[in-house]
Amino acid sequence: MDGTGSGEVAARRERLAEELRSYGAAFTELGRRFAADLGVHSTDAFALLEISTAEAAGEPLSPALLGRRVALSSGAMTALLNRLEEAGYVTRTRERADRRVVTLRSSARVKELATAFFASANARQDAVLATRPPELLQEFEAVLTELRAALDTGPTGPGGPSGR
Repeated sequence: MDGTGSGEVAARRERLAEELRSYGAAFTELGRRFAADLGVHSTDAFALLEISTAEAAGEPLSPALLGRRVALSSGAMTALLNRLEEAGYVTRTRERADRRVVTLRSSARVKELATAFFASANARQDAVLATRPPELLQEFEAVLTELRAALDTGPTGPGGPSGR
């Protein structure tokens, strides 16, 4: 056997899932500490990270899209954005031809705070990644993308696609 039987694949999936859960827990704890440093709730800090990441990628978020990413209702999103705006961490702008569309931007201050806070963790992760061949990292990104897509279809069960 070449080690790719269904039992071995399932065992490999479980090991990988456990490491991804552990990484996620460590990332969540880092985000919680960042929130404490900012004096905001952890959900607010994760929203700020989503806003900053999307902005850095050249694809700034609307409140509705942010609400889907952090799983908040529109009312809860409004309250969150009000808190972040009052703290000076985010601004809402109308940059498009359709002036009804609001774009979220992180402030220079929160960018500075995030850069300083995450610098050492990012440097340590970069050091780990630098020891791997670029082709391996590219393949790892592809595998993670495919695994996420496999989960995006949702669970199946007796009640239909959502298991209900």
